[in-house]
Amino acid sequence: MSTKGINHLGLTVRNLDETTSLFIDLLGWKLLARDDSYPRTTVSDGTCRLTLWQADRSQPMTDFDRKTNIGLHHVAFEVGSKEDLLALADKIRVWPGVTIEFEPEPLGSGPRQHMMFLEPGGIRIEIVWPAQG
Repeated sequence: MSTKGINHLGLTVRNLDETTSLFIDLLGWKLLARDDSYPRTTVSDGTCRLTLWQADRSQPMTDFDRKTNIGLHHVAFEVGSKEDLLALADKIRVWPGVTIEFEPEPLGSGPRQHMMFLEPGGIRIEIVWPAQG
């Protein structure tokens, strides 16, 4: 093997503060770095690390369409239990600007479960309980 996994994933976001807050305040991630000279933050859940880049607000922004844009379709994060998934769904449901694509439901024939939502800037996020362990 020539690689060892993902070091980090970089996402361009519509509103850096709003999306950073979603990861820190809603999902419980830690802020690792902030660079306001080229607006970006780095956040982590201790396993996964994301760099969030502010889109250029002086240019027109294009909303993501998972069926026509090349690139990121969604990003999926794992939780440790079905209870964790349901508790997180309760928080996501009332988070300002979030759009729920679908509530927790079986993934395939189960018992795995997942949900999908769009953060306020439109990035699709999946939360998965893999039912393993």
